[in-house]
Amino acid sequence: MTAQPIVLFPDQRLRQVAKPVSVFDEALHSLAGDLLDTVRAAPGIGITGPHIGVGLRVVVLDLPDGSGPQTYINPEIVQASENTIQHEEGSISMPGVVETLTRAAKVTVRYMDLKGQPQTEEAEGLRAVCHQHEIDQLDGIFWIKRLSALRRSRVLARYEKLRRSQR
Repeated sequence: MTAQPIVLFPDQRLRQVAKPVSVFDEALHSLAGDLLDTVRAAPGIGITGPHIGVGLRVVVLDLPDGSGPQTYINPEIVQASENTIQHEEGSISMPGVVETLTRAAKVTVRYMDLKGQPQTEEAEGLRAVCHQHEIDQLDGIFWIKRLSALRRSRVLARYEKLRRSQR
């Protein structure tokens, strides 16, 4: 597997809705491996197909909780708690910029594993936040869209300043 180039904001591919995976073959396993290598190289804790220019509904999470990497194919949130938590979020497609967002504290996610078998996972805390963040990305909703207009404009200004300083 190989770390792939990351699609950077404001690339339009980050605003497109990813297509469901329908074939569970070696190419899918290879994509999942590339996503894991890419998120580790970034470094990050979550990545989707669109982050590397692949418009498929694939998510890889590699959280610091010691649970190991997990791949989610065609994930969807089927239940979200009314209780919320605030968490700092960012994106490997917009490196160096983070902002606090409010998300559901607990979610239930239905997905398929790499063999195409249906699975369900209940998640809370950071894992719940990551599911919501990455599924938003699969739906073409870049994380800054969840911010107020004022906070979004500040994040964009910080990001542009960072980009200019790195040229």
